[in-house]
Amino acid sequence: MNAIYLTTDDPLYLPAFFESVLSVRAADTKAVYVAPPLYKRQSSLQAALRYARTFGWAAAAHLTARVLAARLRRQSIADVCRRHGVPCLPVADVNAPEFLAELSRLAPDILISVSCPQIFKKPLIELPPLGILNIHGAILPQYRGVLPSFWILANGEKKAGVSIYYVDTRIDAGELCGQRIYDIPPDETLDGFLRRSKAIAADLLLEVLSDIDVGQVTRRALNLAEGSYYSWPDGPAVLKFRAAGRRLW
Repeated sequence: MNAIYLTTDDPLYLPAFFESVLSVRAADTKAVYVAPPLYKRQSSLQAALRYARTFGWAAAAHLTARVLAARLRRQSIADVCRRHGVPCLPVADVNAPEFLAELSRLAPDILISVSCPQIFKKPLIELPPLGILNIHGAILPQYRGVLPSFWILANGEKKAGVSIYYVDTRIDAGELCGQRIYDIPPDETLDGFLRRSKAIAADLLLEVLSDIDVGQVTRRALNLAEGSYYSWPDGPAVLKFRAAGRRLW
């Protein structure tokens, strides 16, 4: 089963995820495509300003310093792919006709989305014969949408989870094929939460892919009426996060 990954340019959390996955599945990975970490056609400056307005300028400066330090250490998805002999390529728009044509030439059996910030349209979803898997850091159908890790901590949840599902044209919807639930320590930071979530996600994905290999994967439709949906946090949400005793790092 040949796979192609669609992800985003994150040097903090995703290199460790891909190290875990590619150490097992590099031989059947045709490529990893990396999209810009931007939403709704925003620029890098607009993304930085939105983060600063939400979490504060000190937090934005700290995050920028961490990202720069990671890049100086050559900590990136591209470096992980290079070590495992997997092509790592940029993509601006995963729905663009020229990218769909490139995927068609590569003929993957399955696509796997890992924090890819773009909404997938029907031609992309229908391209791989085994569909598209997406990994979401929550117990779906709860906490669909943006930054589930933040909202889970802000709302004082005691448990979190990772869900893997087959993508359809709706956001964080489709057929669930893997889920793992775990406890949240009372002193866990958002940074620690994200690191642990990505490690659990890598392990769960390997399990789901093994089930698909042998034809034993289970699928069940998500009931969105039982779930919840969250957008990018605003000022009151950040105050709620801090009032819950949570920190970014």
